[in-house]
Amino acid sequence: MSEELIARYASVPTTAVSDATGGLNNMDSMIKPLQEEYRIAGRAVTVKLPGGDNPAMLRAMRTASPGDVLVVDAKGDLTKAVAGDFVVGMMQTLGLAGLVVDGAIRDVRDIKALGFPVFVRGTTIAASSKTGAGEVNVPISCGGVTVRPGDLIIGDADGVTVVPREQEQEVLQKALSKLEKDEAREREVAGDIDAVRRYLDKVSSK
Repeated sequence: MSEELIARYASVPTTAVSDATGGLNNMDSMIKPLQEEYRIAGRAVTVKLPGGDNPAMLRAMRTASPGDVLVVDAKGDLTKAVAGDFVVGMMQTLGLAGLVVDGAIRDVRDIKALGFPVFVRGTTIAASSKTGAGEVNVPISCGGVTVRPGDLIIGDADGVTVVPREQEQEVLQKALSKLEKDEAREREVAGDIDAVRRYLDKVSSK
């Protein structure tokens, strides 16, 4: 059931999921995919790091399962990368669904060539530190949103949003309902000038 639910979320735009949660769980809009076509839908494996450190992230990769999304709270630090193409390549080999970093990465061109979904605040040329500090699979704040291990992470060209595990069924139904209404509205006015005018009159009179 969990895999089926995640597959259904994978077909839903983040905008619809955001609407279904009232916009409460959207990450900072600065956290964006390296390439617009990237989409992610998977359960969070969380990492809490001092800015620019990365050994805890490597430990998290070892505990993650295929289909999981690594979500990294690097305190928004852009001075040092928490991952480069070598680390991201290992994530891809392990079958992870994606990486979300409130911080920086490097080796951007080579990471893009991998085609592995990375959502990140920024990039840098500086390597990570190796102090080893950090925690794995604990509640974190990423992009201003609380993320707990096992929460659903949904991302696309518009950004990243989080669905708390206990709300995932309810949010999915609301998101699908919103999509259905939006599509019906678009069909009603598509290519019809008079229909567009009637719609504008309707909403502007409220």
